[in-house]
Amino acid sequence: MIQLKVLQTMLNCIDNSGATVVECIANMKMKRHARIGDRIIVVVQRSRNLGEVGPGGSAGSNTAAKVRRGDIRHAIVVRTAKKVQRPDGMVVKFDDNACALIGKNGEPIGTRINGLQGVVGSELRDKKWSKILSLASQHV
Repeated sequence: MIQLKVLQTMLNCIDNSGATVVECIANMKMKRHARIGDRIIVVVQRSRNLGEVGPGGSAGSNTAAKVRRGDIRHAIVVRTAKKVQRPDGMVVKFDDNACALIGKNGEPIGTRINGLQGVVGSELRDKKWSKILSLASQHV
């Protein structure tokens, strides 16, 4: 269950936007729990060190981090540790809670969803998030 800031739900960010761990502060559906495919507002707690200047004055990577620690962003929940029962009777449970960052217009900030952690729930298709599904390597 992805809950509001009072219970401090931490999620893994699985896209290449620059964030690794985010904290949920609001649910856009105004319900208590967010499920797969719901839009939430998050604060970046930990970010990757991309684009820093290394020894010798050259940048370590050509891509700069798109988000920094403390940024407030919108995100889509793509995996939950809580069991989800589908209409066909199948029950799906993931190992962790994860999200993908999006802009206010609904476009993903990252350009891909990372390799081994790139599994997302198929409920995104029902909620019209096909752009995130196309970035993922697998959907269950």
